[in-house]
This record gives sequence, structure tokens and C-alpha cells, in this order.
Amino acid sequence: MNPKLRLDRQRLLELLRQMLRIRRFEAKCVELYQAQKIRGFLHLYDGEEAVSVGVMAVLRPEDWVVATYREHGQALARGIPMRPLMAEMLGKLEGCCRGRGGSMHIFDAATRFLGGNAIVGGGLPLSVGTALADKMQGRAALTACFFGEGAVDEGEFHECLNLAQLWRLPVLFVCENNLYAMGTPLAIAEAETDIAKKAACYRMASEAVDGMDVVAVEAAAARAVERIRAGEGPVFLECRTYRFRAHSMFDAQLYRTKEEVEAWRARDPIERLAGWMSEVSLLHAGERAAIEAEIDREIADAVAFAEAGTLEPVEELERFVLMDEVPQERLFAAAGARP
Repeated sequence: MNPKLRLDRQRLLELLRQMLRIRRFEAKCVELYQAQKIRGFLHLYDGEEAVSVGVMAVLRPEDWVVATYREHGQALARGIPMRPLMAEMLGKLEGCCRGRGGSMHIFDAATRFLGGNAIVGGGLPLSVGTALADKMQGRAALTACFFGEGAVDEGEFHECLNLAQLWRLPVLFVCENNLYAMGTPLAIAEAETDIAKKAACYRMASEAVDGMDVVAVEAAAARAVERIRAGEGPVFLECRTYRFRAHSMFDAQLYRTKEEVEAWRARDPIERLAGWMSEVSLLHAGERAAIEAEIDREIADAVAFAEAGTLEPVEELERFVLMDEVPQERLFAAAGARP
């Protein structure tokens, strides 16, 4: 299978814009965090943008997305509007989760974004569940499940891969292998560091791809999605990437050297794409600056919207805690299913 990708100038510009949008959005989040306007934990996607942008490019609106707590990139690439996303970061009622989720628990029913998950590997069983539901009801949707290589240590990783392959479920497993599970190097935690081989143990189609190359990621994701939609079962995609910033804002990064970080920065997915496009005259003079200016205006608007937002009244904090407070028919309707 070799699906043809549309890699004309406009398409490449859109890939570049999406990565820049994620990078600059998170840079603003750092400023807001340091100003104590964003509270709690903040896990940045800086350096890994090519993974979410490349994968989301081949998904359809009816597909599900399951993410991790480092999910700002997936959320933006999936199409969650920046205004409610920024409001959620600031804990405001106008946020996509009414300010209850914050940075680590972004959820949006409209884009079928099933949330960031603070539990390592916690999204894997969710993806198997949505894929099983779609298969049982004859729907054409698939589920893209993002997780880090640290999740490979979890028992649910093996359980979910086994069930997905056994039942031939429409799941695209996307491992964002950034070499460090929090601060633990991959080679210290895993006897077999080739993550894609672990999926092959379950006779699942698997592929490792350069996660710092958005075009390579999109091409690999397109091959995987074509296979899944053809009814050939799940596919495992290992995207070998790197985060330029710390695991979280509280991380001193004592487990890796500055030289290592700089070596990976030389492979920055944004600069690689922009540099190549400039070389072949697909990115014109001043065009990147214009894109960045447009993004900065969008970010400024989102920040203003969030800062002008409201906090949820204290008397409503117990709402949505119990399941029976939400009518079942609404839940099933949101999922496109029948009670």
C-alpha cells in the first residue's frame, strides 16, 4: 500500500503553520505559567509537533483521539479552537471542560477528542473500548491513541495490543518515543529498546518513523490508516522524537546533558520543514514571518478571551460529579450510539 499524499505548496504551508501554532501557543503558556495564571502541572510538547500534526492530517472528523497529559499539540492539531483551550488552561468556566480539566485533562466532544489522561498508559483501554464500540455498531471510524514510550512498561499496554489484534479493532497506536519516561532513559527501563518490535510480538503491523519529520509521519500515518480502514486490524506507529524542554515545569533535567538537547534541536521539525521549503522555493521571503504574526494575533485574542473569563461558582463545584446527573440519552447521542 502506498497512498498518495497531497504535498503541494499550500499543503506544506499548512503543516508548517500547524507546527508553529503549537510551538508559539505553548511558549505563551510558559509565560502565563510563570505569571501564575496557569496553575498545577504543565507538560510541553516543544519538539514533538511533527507527530500530532502528521497524524491528525490523515484522520477524519468521525475518528476518535485519545491523548496523554502532554496533549496541547494533539488538541490544537485536532481542531479544538484556541479560545476555549486557553480558557481551560487558565481554569475558566469558558474553557472546553469548564475549567475543570486544566492542562492535563483537555476534552472536547465536538472534535471527538477524548481527553488528556494523567495516568501513564491510561488512554490505551479507552481506545480499545471506542474501537470495539465502532466495530460492533458497524461504524467506519477509527481511534488514534497517543502515548509515550513509558507506557510500554504498563500491563495495560500489552493487554490492549493483544485484544486489539485479537479482535482486529480499528486502532492506530501512536507511540511518541521521546527517549525519557519522565527522567528515566529508555535503555535503563527496557531490555528491548526497539518499541515497534513489541507490537510485532502480537503479530500487529508496526512501523518506526522519524518523528522529527512531519512529512514522514504523515506518510506513515496514511499507510497505517489505509490499512485500518480496509479492515486489516490495528497498526502500531512508533514516532522517534524528542522534547526540547523539561518533562514538566518542575523538572531540573539532571538526567540528560545540554549537548544532547542541542544535538536534537538541530533536527527541529519546524526548522527542517521550513529550511527545505525555502531551499526548493516553496516558502517565499517574509511568508513565515506573516504566518507567525497571524498566529500571534490568534494567541493574543485567546489570552484576552481567557483572562476575561469567569471562574465557576463555588456552589456549582459538585455538578457533574455523579453520573446520574447527566441524562443517558445525551451521553449516547454525543457518541453517536444507541442506549
